[in-house]
Amino acid sequence: MAQKKPKFYVVWQGRKPGVYDSWDEAKVQTDGFPKPLFKSFDSKAAALKAFKDKPHVHIGQATKPAGKQGKIDGLVGLPIQDSLVVDAAWNTATGDMEYQGIYLATRQKLFLKGPYADGTNNIGEFLAIVHALALLHQKGSNIPIYSDSRTAIGWVKKKKANTKLEETDRNAELFDLLDRAETWLQSHKYANPVLKWETTVWGENPADFGRK
Repeated sequence: MAQKKPKFYVVWQGRKPGVYDSWDEAKVQTDGFPKPLFKSFDSKAAALKAFKDKPHVHIGQATKPAGKQGKIDGLVGLPIQDSLVVDAAWNTATGDMEYQGIYLATRQKLFLKGPYADGTNNIGEFLAIVHALALLHQKGSNIPIYSDSRTAIGWVKKKKANTKLEETDRNAELFDLLDRAETWLQSHKYANPVLKWETTVWGENPADFGRK
């Protein structure tokens, strides 16, 4: 049996761009990274030369998987196991909301909060991300945080929960938590990437409450 030829991997966009001698090394730089750009080459010389070029020179339409889902899979990769995943649950009948966070590699639950009266799912997702950021900041950890809510991720980036929910006596505690979360975001710096959990590729968010 012929010996398999070695491959060399160029990572143009990842945690640490560069040329890697094995897929295991390149995978660490690309898995779970938003929109990574990478490609394999048959020789190290070719890889080193390609690394100096713009990625679009080597990653053209012909190198992309066919079909919309194939393109998504090719860009997303796999989720980073050393990460914290959050999710929220909102009861449409009672209006109660709760949220939780787990460590992905072991599925250990790190926090569970609620239920809070008269909330919304977006508020829960937002509070879950900020809770995760505060917890990891306290621990001195810069691991990524995954959420399946683009809305909540956007709120975190803007450091403001853009909710249209009206404050009442029943949800006063929840609005106090929102104020504290916004204050935390405005007064703290963090290096944790807040990433989208790609449900269409990876399946259900592991922090999901399983009540759908």
